[in-house]
Amino acid sequence: MQLQNKRWMWYLLPSQITSQGLSTVIPLYVIFLGGDIGEVAIISALQNGSIAIGSLTWGKIIDRFHSKRPILVTSFFFVLLCSLGMYFTNSIYVLYGLATVLGFFMVAKSPVTQLLVMESVQKNLWSWLFAKTSIISTLGMLVAMIIGTVGSFYFDLRPYFLICAVSSGISLVLSISVRDSDSIHIERSSIAHSLHGIRYSISHHHFVFPKILEVYDFRHIITLFKGRISNEIGIFYLASFFFYSGSNMYLTAWTPFLKNQNFSNADVFLNYTIQMIAMLLVFFIAPKIISKLGEERSTILAHIPRILAVMIPAVSLFFMVGTLGFPITMTSACMMVIAFSIYSTSSSVIFFKSIPQGFEGKYLGVNSAITGIGVFVGSFVTGELTKFLGYATMFLSASAVLVVSLVLYKIYFRYRLSNNMIT
Repeated sequence: MQLQNKRWMWYLLPSQITSQGLSTVIPLYVIFLGGDIGEVAIISALQNGSIAIGSLTWGKIIDRFHSKRPILVTSFFFVLLCSLGMYFTNSIYVLYGLATVLGFFMVAKSPVTQLLVMESVQKNLWSWLFAKTSIISTLGMLVAMIIGTVGSFYFDLRPYFLICAVSSGISLVLSISVRDSDSIHIERSSIAHSLHGIRYSISHHHFVFPKILEVYDFRHIITLFKGRISNEIGIFYLASFFFYSGSNMYLTAWTPFLKNQNFSNADVFLNYTIQMIAMLLVFFIAPKIISKLGEERSTILAHIPRILAVMIPAVSLFFMVGTLGFPITMTSACMMVIAFSIYSTSSSVIFFKSIPQGFEGKYLGVNSAITGIGVFVGSFVTGELTKFLGYATMFLSASAVLVVSLVLYKIYFRYRLSNNMIT
């Protein structure tokens, strides 16, 4: 068996510069063009919806044609075009369309990357290579924020789209090193059989749909609304929905909130820069924390800093004046990423252990669908809630949603340990 050359993974650095850069600059640009939290929420919802559809579409294309390099080249080319389109437009409505197209093509690299990891090394080294690609991706995100922080002192937002276009072009060139081998074809369903693959997917918000889902596949969560439990995994799905919905309410509102508090563009980029540094540092200590506390306790405890992080801007709204605003918001932002780093790892282990043998693809697909719906709902609700009731109410509502997630996880663990599962 001939393995992939690992040089391919360097496309992750410039591609993450583009992805993280665009995810930060688009909300800022919407506000620059006269939009507010409502328009930012619409773009976020449209992009998240297209990402979910794109994950399903590109995954099926990979399974059908086993082609990776053409998909990467297509993905980076369209991301480049969307970046240029955003540079030249002054219309928020055009941004709606470009952001939707961007989400669809930008996600194409995710399933390709997951398969390349598994095709590049032996199975016993998957964990090591997934960890390495995660570090490279996070470094790319950090570089994007540093460029934005420094660049904001010298130019306005529009040239940043050109930087994203250039970095996407570099990704395109580097992706040419990817080889479409005839001697090895790993199906995407293999991701569902690998704890490392599931962990990578969950921690990077990648949706994985190894099969086309049917209504019957959602039976475990549907029965909950009928007042009975067919399998405790339905409670896990519901807890995951509330976790991602509440979290994305915060994440969607964060940039508009900072601008509402009169943060400069450089301040916003610096906020995300420090957040990326915290994420990179906690990456190395999260496994040790989980190993010491256990997956169940870690998942529960990870909710606490997440809930507090969302409550901080709500209860501190009237204290964010002068020099106090930046340390308050930084505390909130860092607590968010620290909590998620622990949660994503511990919950992925728990989910992997809960999947019945032979149903891995189906369960992973349902979990991805529920996560996608939660992210979409969180984005959509944020705009309307904030416009009518303000940021404080929105953040408090998001924290309440996360509390619901916490309660559901506690019910899930208690029910699973009681051995009362009905199959």
